[in-house]
Amino acid sequence: MILSLECLKLKRTGFFPAVLTGGVLSSMIPAVNMAVRSDTFTSLPGNPLVILLNANWQLMAMLNLLVVICGTCIMYHTEYSDNALQKMQALPCSQFSLFLGKFGIMALSSLLCILLEFLSVAFCALHWFPNTRIPLTELAETAGYAAFLMLPACMLMLVIASACRNMWISLGTGVFLLFAATLIPDDHTIVSLFPFAMPFNIFPTGGISLSLLAAGAETALFFAAEPVYLTVRRSLS
Repeated sequence: MILSLECLKLKRTGFFPAVLTGGVLSSMIPAVNMAVRSDTFTSLPGNPLVILLNANWQLMAMLNLLVVICGTCIMYHTEYSDNALQKMQALPCSQFSLFLGKFGIMALSSLLCILLEFLSVAFCALHWFPNTRIPLTELAETAGYAAFLMLPACMLMLVIASACRNMWISLGTGVFLLFAATLIPDDHTIVSLFPFAMPFNIFPTGGISLSLLAAGAETALFFAAEPVYLTVRRSLS
């Protein structure tokens, strides 16, 4: 019920076109890069998947995070613009349930973008590296890993957007956090676990297990922070 209700509300906004546009643009990056500089990459030794992701993933991850930032801001802008949150209190569902519904949609949207991107990477590998096969399991595991690393940023941005009535404040906060993440050095293991930095590190220096553990812990932390915030806001209103 919650997911269908959220989808109906978002159909009247630019959420779905924004997600689709971001996913398509991001998936075009490896194809365009290979079309322009194919000789540079085909001459490199090693796994084609690693070559393609090392060359393109930083920009692709940035677009994924921009989709998350814009998407979460759009989600809560619709709630605050016409006092929809107050009207929703008359329905048999809590604000936290609405938050979870928004998180589900945002996580699925991020997954859609990543699937489009890895389909593009697979096409580039087949087209420009015809003599080297990439196992489907390796491609799927890397895509799943990339999707999981997006969850902390999705959850954190939803918490920020739910706390800001003005969409421009939450949007500016998200862009600032994204800019800060781009300044974090890749070889600094602890700092690279910042929620907005993890999506960039698809080949982390601290190991995949540490990144997965950190992503799960951060997602759970922000998940627990939202009902606390809602309780405090309700007591102060």
